Amino acid sequence: MDTTESDRPMTDTSATTGEVVVTLTGPDGKVKARRVARNLITDAGDQYHAKRIAVGVLPSTPADVTKVTGMKVGSSTTAAAKSGAGAALVTYVTTGNKVFDAGFPTTENLGAGLGWTTTYQCTFGAGVGTGTLAEIVLVTDAASNATSVAADTIARVTFTSVVKAAGDSLTIGWAHKQLGS
Repeated sequence: MDTTESDRPMTDTSATTGEVVVTLTGPDGKVKARRVARNLITDAGDQYHAKRIAVGVLPSTPADVTKVTGMKVGSSTTAAAKSGAGAALVTYVTTGNKVFDAGFPTTENLGAGLGWTTTYQCTFGAGVGTGTLAEIVLVTDAASNATSVAADTIARVTFTSVVKAAGDSLTIGWAHKQLGS
């Protein structure tokens, strides 16, 4: 059978990648530690992104998802995973939940052919989420002062631990880049 270029399947791909920057600042305003890590989008995160795209298409009216509301921190070093134990916060740190800082999330067009970035940010002030921290999740239930299940977790990252003392502040910047090719 003779085929033409238009008969061949498309090879276009789309991906979301993420980078997290964790900055621990002492009461004197000096940076005590900085960590940069790549996140893992969970199975629930893949579903979240797909459903958010579908809900924006007319005339379709699929059910919308519960939107991402903030972050939670924990102390586990269990590796991040698409599903299973590593797809949710493993060891929640009390008061380690925050809704996004005012003005976040933000979006940015990186230029023709370079994609778009969505940036989320949470600041854990003095006395909030203290202790040894080594994991962060992006969640749909940030108002809950408790651990999150995998169904509420769209992305997770682990990093070399930092110790947040009572007077310290922790700022987490989380960027998701969307790029089709």
